[in-house]
Amino acid sequence: MKVAVIDGQGAGLGKTIIKKLKKDTDLDVCVIALGTNSLAMSNMVKSGADIGLCGEDNICNYLRNEEIDCLVGPIGIICNGGINGEVTSEISNIIFQIECTKYLFPLQKHGIYIPGTRNLQIKEIIEEIILDIKSYD
Repeated sequence: MKVAVIDGQGAGLGKTIIKKLKKDTDLDVCVIALGTNSLAMSNMVKSGADIGLCGEDNICNYLRNEEIDCLVGPIGIICNGGINGEVTSEISNIIFQIECTKYLFPLQKHGIYIPGTRNLQIKEIIEEIILDIKSYD
């Protein structure tokens, strides 16, 4: 199973999901860290990702040419200019178009509020994602 985790800035969210995914699943999982910058990618690799890529070209080429089972990241990854401007239109478009399950953290930033989402803590959202990924088995 291939799981891509995309994050930017310091990848706090990405690091947390990778650690939890590696620790709490018995699945044979390959985690690909897609950092919008080199620090984010590096931090996710240090957290246990098997492969690390950074930057628009590398992220887009990987997502175009490799099949993944799912992708995890903050909701800003599908918005041009998301993650404080680190997500380009090219990145957001390819993420939207790829055929896989996309787990998006409904972070209420930049005036984005998704009605119907509960006010969960990040830890609870991660638990939900891990539980669903485990169901792939």
